[in-house]
Amino acid sequence: MVKISAAPIKEIVVHEFIDVPMDDLLRSRITPSGTFPLYWCGGILFTFNSMPWTRDIVKDYLEGKVHWTEVQYTVMEKYTPVLGLNDKNYGAEHKIRVIDTSASGLHTDFVKWLKTMRK
Repeated sequence: MVKISAAPIKEIVVHEFIDVPMDDLLRSRITPSGTFPLYWCGGILFTFNSMPWTRDIVKDYLEGKVHWTEVQYTVMEKYTPVLGLNDKNYGAEHKIRVIDTSASGLHTDFVKWLKTMRK
């Protein structure tokens, strides 16, 4: 039998977090090849960028520490699975998928921390 074990994340190091307007957050997920989803948890809509996989970052990751270079977020009290952005610069309405990650202990803890930092 194969041994299966879990190694949950123990720490997130957030290097920068930025409260941005909803439209800017939506625009950030539009690329020439399509759109990337956003995450929603506890009334916060957000996205994050991880650091490049260097030897030190991989070591931290294996020890349960992840680094988020930048988090962009906005308040969105109610979960909505798809958000639309109708911007004349794009010539059409873009739909951005929103993933409800409220079942994630990691994201729930992050959002609680973020809300304390916003005050």
